[in-house]
Amino acid sequence: MGFGALIIGVFFMVIGMIVSSRLKSKFQQYSQIQLTKNLTGAEIARLMLADSGIQDVKVICVDGQLTDHYNPMDKTVNLSQEVYHGRNAAATAVAAHECGHAVQHATAYSFLQLRSAMVPVQNVSGKVINFVMMAMMFGAFTASSFLPMKTALLIIIVCYAVFALFALITLPVEFDASKRALAWIDARGIVTRQEHDMAKDALKWAAMTYVVAAVGAVTTLLYYVMMFLGANRDE
Repeated sequence: MGFGALIIGVFFMVIGMIVSSRLKSKFQQYSQIQLTKNLTGAEIARLMLADSGIQDVKVICVDGQLTDHYNPMDKTVNLSQEVYHGRNAAATAVAAHECGHAVQHATAYSFLQLRSAMVPVQNVSGKVINFVMMAMMFGAFTASSFLPMKTALLIIIVCYAVFALFALITLPVEFDASKRALAWIDARGIVTRQEHDMAKDALKWAAMTYVVAAVGAVTTLLYYVMMFLGANRDE
Protein backbone atom coordinates (compact mmCIF):
# COMPACT_ATOMS: atom_id res chain seq x y z
CA MET A 1 0.00 0.00 0.00
CA GLY A 2 2.76 2.46 0.87
CA PHE A 3 5.14 1.53 -2.01
CA GLY A 4 3.66 4.00 -4.47
CA ALA A 5 3.70 6.74 -1.84
CA LEU A 6 7.34 5.88 -1.13
CA ILE A 7 8.24 6.30 -4.79
CA ILE A 8 6.43 9.65 -4.90
CA GLY A 9 8.14 10.73 -1.71
CA VAL A 10 11.61 9.76 -2.95
CA PHE A 11 11.00 11.45 -6.32
CA PHE A 12 10.01 14.78 -4.78
CA MET A 13 12.75 14.47 -2.17
CA VAL A 14 15.30 14.23 -4.99
CA ILE A 15 13.70 17.18 -6.82
CA GLY A 16 13.71 19.13 -3.56
CA MET A 17 17.40 18.36 -3.04
CA ILE A 18 18.19 19.58 -6.57
CA VAL A 19 16.27 22.82 -6.03
CA SER A 20 17.85 23.30 -2.60
CA SER A 21 21.30 22.75 -4.08
CA ARG A 22 20.54 25.29 -6.80
CA LEU A 23 19.34 27.77 -4.17
CA LYS A 24 22.54 27.37 -2.14
CA SER A 25 24.59 27.78 -5.30
CA LYS A 26 22.76 31.00 -6.22
CA PHE A 27 23.08 32.33 -2.67
CA GLN A 28 26.80 31.58 -2.68
CA GLN A 29 27.22 33.23 -6.07
CA TYR A 30 25.38 36.41 -5.14
CA SER A 31 27.06 36.55 -1.74
CA GLN A 32 30.36 37.25 -3.49
CA ILE A 33 29.10 40.53 -4.96
CA GLN A 34 29.35 43.53 -2.64
CA LEU A 35 26.20 45.64 -2.33
CA THR A 36 26.63 49.15 -3.71
CA LYS A 37 24.95 50.69 -0.65
CA ASN A 38 27.22 48.61 1.63
CA LEU A 39 24.40 47.82 4.07
CA THR A 40 24.26 44.59 6.09
CA GLY A 41 21.23 42.33 6.07
CA ALA A 42 20.49 43.39 9.65
CA GLU A 43 20.60 47.08 8.73
CA ILE A 44 18.31 46.49 5.75
CA ALA A 45 15.85 44.55 7.90
CA ARG A 46 15.68 47.27 10.55
CA LEU A 47 15.32 49.93 7.86
CA MET A 48 12.44 48.11 6.16
CA LEU A 49 10.68 47.56 9.47
CA ALA A 50 11.06 51.24 10.35
CA ASP A 51 9.78 52.34 6.94
CA SER A 52 6.77 50.07 7.45
CA GLY A 53 6.00 51.63 10.83
CA ILE A 54 6.77 48.41 12.71
CA GLN A 55 8.31 49.13 16.12
CA ASP A 56 7.75 45.88 18.03
CA VAL A 57 9.73 43.41 15.89
CA LYS A 58 13.34 42.55 16.77
CA VAL A 59 16.01 41.51 14.28
CA ILE A 60 18.27 38.81 15.70
CA CYS A 61 21.11 36.61 14.46
CA VAL A 62 20.72 32.80 14.54
CA ASP A 63 23.01 29.88 13.77
CA GLY A 64 22.89 27.78 10.63
CA GLN A 65 22.74 28.33 6.88
CA LEU A 66 19.49 29.42 5.21
CA THR A 67 17.79 29.27 8.63
CA ASP A 68 16.25 32.70 8.12
CA HIS A 69 12.62 33.08 9.16
CA TYR A 70 10.08 35.37 10.77
CA ASN A 71 8.54 34.15 14.02
CA PRO A 72 5.07 35.67 14.55
CA MET A 73 4.88 34.23 18.08
CA ASP A 74 7.65 36.39 19.54
CA LYS A 75 7.78 38.91 16.68
CA THR A 76 11.39 38.36 15.65
CA VAL A 77 13.09 38.42 12.27
CA ASN A 78 15.68 35.66 12.57
CA LEU A 79 18.60 36.01 10.18
CA SER A 80 21.45 33.53 9.69
CA GLN A 81 24.94 34.89 10.27
CA GLU A 82 25.64 35.11 6.53
CA VAL A 83 22.54 37.22 6.02
CA TYR A 84 22.75 39.23 9.25
CA HIS A 85 26.32 40.39 8.56
CA GLY A 86 26.28 40.09 4.77
CA ARG A 87 26.62 43.15 2.54
CA ASN A 88 25.48 41.65 -0.74
CA ALA A 89 22.45 41.08 -2.96
CA ALA A 90 21.66 37.66 -1.48
CA ALA A 91 21.63 38.96 2.10
CA THR A 92 19.54 41.93 1.01
CA ALA A 93 16.95 39.70 -0.65
CA VAL A 94 16.61 37.32 2.29
CA ALA A 95 16.50 40.03 4.95
CA ALA A 96 13.87 42.03 3.07
CA HIS A 97 11.85 38.86 2.37
CA GLU A 98 11.66 37.95 6.06
CA CYS A 99 10.64 41.49 6.87
CA GLY A 100 7.96 41.07 4.23
CA HIS A 101 6.47 38.42 6.52
CA ALA A 102 6.61 40.86 9.42
CA VAL A 103 4.70 43.39 7.31
CA GLN A 104 2.15 40.69 6.46
CA HIS A 105 1.70 40.02 10.16
CA ALA A 106 1.35 43.70 10.99
CA THR A 107 -1.25 44.21 8.24
CA ALA A 108 -3.18 41.00 9.07
CA TYR A 109 -2.47 39.41 5.69
CA SER A 110 -5.20 36.79 5.37
CA PHE A 111 -3.12 33.90 4.00
CA LEU A 112 -0.52 34.34 6.75
CA GLN A 113 -3.25 34.29 9.39
CA LEU A 114 -4.74 31.16 7.84
CA ARG A 115 -1.36 29.42 7.70
CA SER A 116 -0.65 30.30 11.34
CA ALA A 117 -4.05 28.94 12.36
CA MET A 118 -3.31 25.69 10.52
CA VAL A 119 0.02 25.02 12.25
CA PRO A 120 -1.52 23.16 15.25
CA VAL A 121 -3.75 21.14 12.90
CA GLN A 122 -0.75 20.18 10.76
CA ASN A 123 1.24 19.16 13.84
CA VAL A 124 -1.58 16.89 15.02
CA SER A 125 -1.98 15.45 11.52
CA GLY A 126 1.72 14.64 11.46
CA LYS A 127 1.48 12.70 14.72
CA VAL A 128 -1.64 10.85 13.59
CA ILE A 129 -0.19 9.81 10.25
CA ASN A 130 3.05 8.65 11.89
CA PHE A 131 1.01 6.39 14.18
CA VAL A 132 -1.05 5.04 11.29
CA MET A 133 2.02 4.38 9.11
CA MET A 134 3.88 2.65 11.94
CA ALA A 135 0.85 0.51 12.71
CA MET A 136 0.54 -0.45 9.04
CA MET A 137 4.20 -1.45 8.93
CA PHE A 138 3.58 -3.94 11.72
CA GLY A 139 0.41 -5.25 10.10
CA ALA A 140 -1.97 -3.92 12.75
CA PHE A 141 -4.62 -3.11 10.15
CA THR A 142 -4.85 -6.64 8.81
CA ALA A 143 -7.21 -7.29 11.69
CA SER A 144 -10.44 -5.58 10.77
CA SER A 145 -11.52 -5.64 14.40
CA PHE A 146 -8.80 -3.08 15.16
CA LEU A 147 -9.18 -0.72 12.22
CA PRO A 148 -10.32 -1.60 8.70
CA MET A 149 -7.98 -0.77 5.83
CA LYS A 150 -10.50 1.63 4.28
CA THR A 151 -10.73 3.54 7.55
CA ALA A 152 -6.95 3.73 7.68
CA LEU A 153 -6.91 5.10 4.14
CA LEU A 154 -9.49 7.73 5.05
CA ILE A 155 -7.36 8.85 8.00
CA ILE A 156 -4.31 9.10 5.72
CA ILE A 157 -6.31 11.08 3.14
CA VAL A 158 -7.52 13.56 5.75
CA CYS A 159 -3.98 14.04 7.06
CA TYR A 160 -2.51 14.54 3.59
CA ALA A 161 -5.34 16.93 2.74
CA VAL A 162 -4.17 19.05 5.68
CA PHE A 163 -0.55 18.84 4.49
CA ALA A 164 -1.53 19.76 0.93
CA LEU A 165 -3.72 22.67 2.01
CA PHE A 166 -0.97 24.01 4.28
CA ALA A 167 1.59 23.75 1.46
CA LEU A 168 -0.75 25.50 -1.00
CA ILE A 169 -1.54 28.30 1.45
CA THR A 170 2.20 28.78 2.00
CA LEU A 171 2.71 29.66 -1.68
CA PRO A 172 0.89 33.03 -1.72
CA VAL A 173 2.47 33.86 1.66
CA GLU A 174 5.98 33.35 0.28
CA PHE A 175 5.37 34.96 -3.11
CA ASP A 176 3.74 37.99 -1.50
CA ALA A 177 6.64 38.43 0.95
CA SER A 178 9.10 38.38 -1.97
CA LYS A 179 6.96 40.87 -3.89
CA ARG A 180 6.92 43.23 -0.91
CA ALA A 181 10.67 42.83 -0.46
CA LEU A 182 11.55 43.60 -4.07
CA ALA A 183 9.15 46.55 -4.21
CA TRP A 184 10.65 48.05 -1.06
CA ILE A 185 14.32 47.68 -2.01
CA ASP A 186 13.52 49.29 -5.38
CA ALA A 187 11.50 52.15 -3.90
CA ARG A 188 14.18 52.76 -1.26
CA GLY A 189 16.97 52.72 -3.83
CA ILE A 190 18.78 49.99 -1.93
CA VAL A 191 19.87 48.14 -5.06
CA THR A 192 21.00 48.82 -8.59
CA ARG A 193 19.25 47.15 -11.54
CA GLN A 194 21.85 44.37 -11.59
CA GLU A 195 21.52 43.84 -7.82
CA HIS A 196 17.73 43.80 -8.16
CA ASP A 197 17.95 41.02 -10.76
CA MET A 198 20.23 38.99 -8.48
CA ALA A 199 17.92 39.46 -5.50
CA LYS A 200 14.90 38.48 -7.59
CA ASP A 201 16.65 35.36 -8.88
CA ALA A 202 17.66 34.29 -5.36
CA LEU A 203 14.09 34.70 -4.11
CA LYS A 204 12.75 32.80 -7.13
CA TRP A 205 14.80 29.73 -6.24
CA ALA A 206 13.81 30.02 -2.59
CA ALA A 207 10.15 30.03 -3.67
CA MET A 208 10.71 26.96 -5.83
CA THR A 209 11.39 24.88 -2.71
CA TYR A 210 7.84 25.64 -1.56
CA VAL A 211 6.42 24.88 -5.01
CA VAL A 212 8.07 21.45 -5.01
CA ALA A 213 6.73 20.75 -1.51
CA ALA A 214 3.20 21.76 -2.55
CA VAL A 215 3.21 19.64 -5.71
CA GLY A 216 4.57 16.69 -3.74
CA ALA A 217 1.88 17.00 -1.06
CA VAL A 218 -0.94 17.23 -3.62
CA THR A 219 0.44 14.31 -5.65
CA THR A 220 0.66 12.10 -2.54
CA LEU A 221 -2.88 13.08 -1.56
CA LEU A 222 -4.19 12.13 -5.01
CA TYR A 223 -2.35 8.82 -4.83
CA TYR A 224 -4.14 7.84 -1.62
CA VAL A 225 -7.49 9.09 -2.92
CA MET A 226 -7.11 6.88 -6.01
CA MET A 227 -6.14 3.97 -3.78
CA PHE A 228 -9.25 4.49 -1.66
CA LEU A 229 -11.49 4.66 -4.73
CA GLY A 230 -9.84 1.52 -6.07
CA ALA A 231 -10.50 -0.28 -2.79
CA ASN A 232 -14.19 0.65 -3.07
CA ARG A 233 -14.40 -0.68 -6.62
CA ASP A 234 -12.84 -3.98 -5.56
CA GLU A 235 -15.60 -4.67 -3.04
